Amino acid sequence: MKISILTLFPEMFYGPFDHSIVKIAKEKKLIEINFINIRNFGIGRHKVVDDTPYGGGAGMVMRIDVLEKAIKKASKKVTKQKIILLDARGRRFDQKKAIELSKLDHLVLIAGHYEGFDERVTSYVDDIISIGDYVLTGGEIPAMVIADTVARLIPDVIKEASRKLESFSPDSNFSSAVLEYPQYTKPRIYKGLKVPEILLSGDHKKIDEWRKEQAIKHTKKTRPDLFC
Repeated sequence: MKISILTLFPEMFYGPFDHSIVKIAKEKKLIEINFINIRNFGIGRHKVVDDTPYGGGAGMVMRIDVLEKAIKKASKKVTKQKIILLDARGRRFDQKKAIELSKLDHLVLIAGHYEGFDERVTSYVDDIISIGDYVLTGGEIPAMVIADTVARLIPDVIKEASRKLESFSPDSNFSSAVLEYPQYTKPRIYKGLKVPEILLSGDHKKIDEWRKEQAIKHTKKTRPDLFC
């Protein structure tokens, strides 16, 4: 799978994608991440990418002509491609959407900056996504979040068993609406804090039942909205 990220600050991505699971996936050629600098398509000698908003208002707005050229450069002739605009007004990103995007051949993420985009850019995209109900200084961090989430869903990037048992996984033995059950490892007792005896019993049926109960309990406590 290929992920192309359109951004004014490609240098922001070098650290996050050069370590851990994403790095291994890149080395195995399971995923390819490319960066397209929107500034390269700027207007005039100074490569201007934004301008003042019509009708007045604070901040600067990214120009449609600049963005259209960058999108055209990023687009590839493949069957399964989606161009995603990252914007606080978009639909909230979740695991279901991540799974959908992981099945593409090419994913294009447009990271905005300044006050926002010229609205006409929506004519050139397939979807508009937000990672949450808050405002960031730019779309680079949302692009990192989405790319990381999608990358780990690519076959062979992580173990299939690990993916099936995690929170929000539709392949889980539990409902996909619940969070993952609590995990424990050695030492068995640490400063008076003990590992639950059921996990040491060897009775896998009872362990599975306990894990399901704990997952539901934890979800009701921290994310009751998932049951709505």
